[in-house]
Amino acid sequence: MLLTQNRADRVLLHHLTWQQFETLLTCLGDQRNRRIAYDAGTVEIMTPLPEHEYFKQSISIAIEDIAETLDYNYESYGSATWRKPLAQAGLEADNCFYFQNEHLIRGKLDFDLSQDPPPDLALEIDLTSKSLARFPIYARLNVPEIWCYEAGELRIYILQAGQYQEVEISPTFSQLKIRELPQLIETHRMQGRRALRQAVRDWTRAQIQP
Repeated sequence: MLLTQNRADRVLLHHLTWQQFETLLTCLGDQRNRRIAYDAGTVEIMTPLPEHEYFKQSISIAIEDIAETLDYNYESYGSATWRKPLAQAGLEADNCFYFQNEHLIRGKLDFDLSQDPPPDLALEIDLTSKSLARFPIYARLNVPEIWCYEAGELRIYILQAGQYQEVEISPTFSQLKIRELPQLIETHRMQGRRALRQAVRDWTRAQIQP
């Protein structure tokens, strides 16, 4: 195993087998403030910064408020570890959601991606460039949609023929201008969480009114 520490908020471990990755997850435990990704022998361990956590929470809560305003059934599994041993892929998103396949996983606490569908939507907050490219990992996990927040912009990607393509409209919320969310968050950031949540709900209603 080779260790590389290229920034204070993350480290890279090289030449780890899948079993060593599983052992690392067990040793670190579930109650930890670190996110892990595994790509064919390379592991990245990242410690999120406060700004990262603010936007993760703000966008995650906005997704839930939008879904409830639209009367969508959904489920959120936070930064759960998703893995496919045969694909040598493992990853923890900033948050992940089921919408289209929610009825297939409702109430489930254990998952096997060789049988269960992956999350329909994953959220990534990219305040600093990641050492380990995550899109190829997501592609091997077969996650159909990713939202990436970076530098005040929210970009939407969908999986097509094994590659992620940027699109303007989210398939999950096709009637909404999702890319406006960062500006909405920034406009109401100093007003507090309750004001922001109400603004998101009002913004959603305004776009679906006939």
